[in-house]
Amino acid sequence: MVSRISGVAAGVALVLAGAGAAAQEQEESTNQVAADTAWSVFEDQDPHECWAVSAPTKTVNTKDGRVVAVRRGDILLMTFYRPEAGVEGQVTFTGGYPFAEGSTVNIDIGGDEFELFTEGEWAWPASKAEDAKIIERMKAGADAVLTGISSRGTTTKDTFSLMGYTAAVEEAQERCAK
Repeated sequence: MVSRISGVAAGVALVLAGAGAAAQEQEESTNQVAADTAWSVFEDQDPHECWAVSAPTKTVNTKDGRVVAVRRGDILLMTFYRPEAGVEGQVTFTGGYPFAEGSTVNIDIGGDEFELFTEGEWAWPASKAEDAKIIERMKAGADAVLTGISSRGTTTKDTFSLMGYTAAVEEAQERCAK
């Protein structure tokens, strides 16, 4: 797990600087190389890494069964490629808040459910095999719904459109294969 966290951490600064405001500042980023509908592709050279990223199309926050307004940071769903680290498609999610200790994030893609493990504000699958299953399902799906629990007990449900995901992830993969 620690190696997966450090791999994610390597891209965090770039993602938050370049894609954190993806919906608002896509044209201003210096490392954005493609945008396909809801998904954008970014590439960085040092170290060489590429990723597809999207912000949610819908967010619902509830506590004790009631919809509540909460302040959250960037909410992003990403797929990373880092050839130097041997990362060939790593699904990563940040909910914009610290997740509850020991909690997991559920990802539902067309009725197929997967579990993401959490640490701090980040969540990811347990293995490369799970990454591959999720990526394949995301390529075939219309939406991904991620449900998590914050350290304050708020349940969050974020819906991401998968329109353009296949093109974006294939672009990211191709750029990092060079």
